[in-house]
Amino acid sequence: MMEKIKKLRGITGAGIVDCKSALNEAGDDIDKAVEVLRKKGAIKAAKKADRETNEGLTAVAMSDDNKKASLIKIYCETDFVARNEDFINFVKDIAERGLTESAEEYFNSKKEDMVLKIGENITFGKNKIIKGEYLAAYVHSNKKVASVVSFNKIIDEAIAKDIAMQIVAMNPYFVSPDEVPEEKKDKEKEIYREQLLKQGKPENIIENILIGKINKYCEEICLLKQPFIKDDKKNIEQILKEADPEAKIDGFVKCEL
Repeated sequence: MMEKIKKLRGITGAGIVDCKSALNEAGDDIDKAVEVLRKKGAIKAAKKADRETNEGLTAVAMSDDNKKASLIKIYCETDFVARNEDFINFVKDIAERGLTESAEEYFNSKKEDMVLKIGENITFGKNKIIKGEYLAAYVHSNKKVASVVSFNKIIDEAIAKDIAMQIVAMNPYFVSPDEVPEEKKDKEKEIYREQLLKQGKPENIIENILIGKINKYCEEICLLKQPFIKDDKKNIEQILKEADPEAKIDGFVKCEL
């Protein structure tokens, strides 16, 4: 009996008492006992469904040719579960499935079993599919934030990953200043102009100051203009050009909890 309980626990992750009860109900039949636990798990999952999910993980799965990536975010209730190996592997599995099928549908098909195993509510956050000529990804060590960056061609793998790391660390909004909407720049100019007038700056020099202010603003929010996190004497544009003069960044996606 004890061997069957151990086997059932290995399959379902359920507790000893639940496994023993399910085996008794199923006449010691392992497969039927799994069904019994699934049914009980569905009841438990329903009871947990209204619990808030404020923790969780991100994950990235990449195709073998680095032309397609699946970026996923799954929520759970506590950081304790977010550090649980079963949940970590579950999120990785969902990301992998996203490369070939609907990640959300697969998540929904596995949700009740995972709730039974970890004892917490879980919810689907998002799944973003990214395609490009060459993709690189970075997931922070805490697995709470991840990024995927798309290049127009294959470049040095280490440089590509460093740029993906830059996105996570420095949180850019655009690739280059050309992408920043004019209305956004105008809004910033308006704010800076008011600040300069209050400081008593003469009108005839404010416009020149504004040029520098906007350039600094773009340096902060545009990936290519940001100082490289590993060498702040160079920006990302320079790092990329040194790696490959023909290489360009087509876009990027960042995902965080």
